[in-house]
Amino acid sequence: MPHFDSHSNRSGKVLSRALRAPNTVTQRRKFSAVFLIVAVLCGGSGQEPNETARVEKCPQNSGQVYVPAGEFTMGSTAAEREYAYALDKNVTRPYGWYEKEVRKTSRTAPFCIDRFPVTNAQYKSFLEETRRPEPTISSAAYQQQGFLVHPYSKVEGFLWRGGSFPRETDDYPVVLVTFDDAQAYCAWKGKKAGHLYRLPTEEEWEKSARGTAGQIFPWGNQWQPEYLNSGDRFGYTTAVDRFPRGISPYGLFDMAGNVFEWTSTPWEKNKAVLKSCSWDDFPGACRTAMRHGRPVQSKHILIGFRCASDAHPRR
Repeated sequence: MPHFDSHSNRSGKVLSRALRAPNTVTQRRKFSAVFLIVAVLCGGSGQEPNETARVEKCPQNSGQVYVPAGEFTMGSTAAEREYAYALDKNVTRPYGWYEKEVRKTSRTAPFCIDRFPVTNAQYKSFLEETRRPEPTISSAAYQQQGFLVHPYSKVEGFLWRGGSFPRETDDYPVVLVTFDDAQAYCAWKGKKAGHLYRLPTEEEWEKSARGTAGQIFPWGNQWQPEYLNSGDRFGYTTAVDRFPRGISPYGLFDMAGNVFEWTSTPWEKNKAVLKSCSWDDFPGACRTAMRHGRPVQSKHILIGFRCASDAHPRR
């Protein structure tokens, strides 16, 4: 199971130098929209054309995408795990990071899920209405969590102060949020939409990331380091729309890289399953099958979330 604490510096050496996406938010939005349209019309990331071309809507929120009911391939094969360890230059092999990815056929009901991780700006609106505590953590509390990746001096660059997030990070994913914080945000968002919002299950998250054919990465079966924020290439989170070439078959962004994401699925005692990988991770950890768990009270600069909802209102 990943410890978050042994690979930050080494992983940057594993990944190749990549091209940067457009720098301004407006440019990125335009590029992302054009790329998404092309991907949908052309059949997306290696899926059957009708997988991504299917037109469905989530009427309660235009910021969510529809994922149809049906079976999909979940987990990894032994060959995929070997590929992951090879991508990691075998650094992760002694820890057995990828040995809890059970290959199976799973099934979901239709659901809707956020196209992007929840951002700082979105979370700030939630805090202003609910008066919940801002995302922060003291040095002592950070030390007590017991799975340290970076010194507290690094954490300080992510702390909210005076009710606001670090400058010029409006469109960056919110971090330093617990499982309960994430659930509370989704419930608040659902109340505003007049519909039940929640964290996605592990199955829903993985299907959204890989489609139905069980591909290794959101974009296909080959590692593409320029398609995501990982390997400590930036040393920080990035805007959630920065990597349109890394979209999943359903058009979701950042289903690999930027931040790990809470799901509603239990891992073990007082822990929940996390999916995806973060901005400092090895490539093997950025596969759609990757899974591990953390205590639900954890606050970390590598962990964020997105919300899901039922595709149709409950009667």
